[in-house]
Amino acid sequence: MDTESRDLWVFVETEETGSARNVGIELLTPGRGLAAKQGGRLCAVVIGCCTNDAVRESEEHGAERVYVIDAPEYRRYTTDAYAEALTQLVRKYAPASLLIGATANGRDLAPRVSSRLHTGLTADCTGLDIDEETGCVAWTRPAFGGNLMARILCPEHRPQMGTVRPGVFKKTASPVHSVVLREDIRVSPEKIRTRVLEVISDIKSGGVDLQSAEIIVSGGRGVGGPEGFAPIRELAEALGGAVGASRAAVDAGWIAHAHQVGQTGKTVSPKLYIACGISGAIQHLAGMSGSDVIVAVNRDPDAPIFGAADYGIVGDLFEILPILTAELKKLRS
Repeated sequence: MDTESRDLWVFVETEETGSARNVGIELLTPGRGLAAKQGGRLCAVVIGCCTNDAVRESEEHGAERVYVIDAPEYRRYTTDAYAEALTQLVRKYAPASLLIGATANGRDLAPRVSSRLHTGLTADCTGLDIDEETGCVAWTRPAFGGNLMARILCPEHRPQMGTVRPGVFKKTASPVHSVVLREDIRVSPEKIRTRVLEVISDIKSGGVDLQSAEIIVSGGRGVGGPEGFAPIRELAEALGGAVGASRAAVDAGWIAHAHQVGQTGKTVSPKLYIACGISGAIQHLAGMSGSDVIVAVNRDPDAPIFGAADYGIVGDLFEILPILTAELKKLRS
């Protein structure tokens, strides 16, 4: 699609209540810098029903323009309705770039829209920048099984599109005076070929919400087995945090997949991340390197995790964690 616009759009996903989901608001943070480098405006796209809360949140987090499509058929996400609405909107205003969260909905929506627009799509990104030589968005994502990070450009087609993992960026308020443009794009019922019959919560997750946790204590292959997560859980409880895990521990069946941090798990950015018995493979680092403070506990002084850590303890986690937990309990009492 040809375009002379330099605007950068962020798709702000909504709940059924009309409020914004975190990932879209998170993406407005890097969007501000990218839009400035492109020489365009930062714009939010809100599709849903009764979306005033999502519009307000977009304004509070820096969107200079907010494009709104609000109608009953958008209350729940459906592929047909959302793909049609977003495609029409992009064709009308022709943005230079479009960011979409790599959620279940975003991973369904983005490739359908990119196909209709005959443009490229870089999926599951963990880093964003502008390439100085070409002016294109430089999308960074894990490649070759997570063994390296690839930097991808889309020089030929517009808009440049990418999905970005939730939790990679933090929400930062930056209120601006936004221009809100409401678009009347309707999709007839016969064009919506699917409908949601029932929503079943994931009972296996055990209520784990790693992406919202401010403190995460994670265990890896070094815990040795399911019972090895006992001191991990005790420390997490003492800190008021959540329990995470590496892929090796999940693949071994020691803990549920809902706890996995990394390329094939959750991307997190807590205030404190404690990695216990985790070697620090690039697949894991891709999921937690955005943490404010990283503490590593490992018996191997040459473990790669120490290269990413702010603080490192070389030693046996089964000796160190109980001491840390006991001291924290003393402080609290």
